[in-house]
Amino acid sequence: VQLQASGGGLVQAGGSLRLSCTPSVSFFNIQLMGWYRRAPGNGREFVARILPNGATTYADSVKGRFTSSRDNFTNTAYLQLNSLKPEDTAVYYCNALYMGNPYWGQGTQVTVSS
Repeated sequence: VQLQASGGGLVQAGGSLRLSCTPSVSFFNIQLMGWYRRAPGNGREFVARILPNGATTYADSVKGRFTSSRDNFTNTAYLQLNSLKPEDTAVYYCNALYMGNPYWGQGTQVTVSS
């Protein structure tokens, strides 16, 4: 399974970005889609996940600011990032659980300037 992530960039604090992730297999065969991030000097951190039924879970640090969604027609998962803070600066990765195995995208850089 390949995951193509995109949408990162440089934004000022308070701004927004939308990340996209398209898997190479149908959503209907994916058990969940997740988003993680890795900031410089830190380990990988869970950000959000979405189940096939649309149920979502968020890290406390992003709750109320980030929204995870999925479009079954375009086979794309999205992470809407609002009210961005400098501490949100990281490489963001999408993750898919497929046939019980995790797969990772290549990551997209999000940089938030103060």
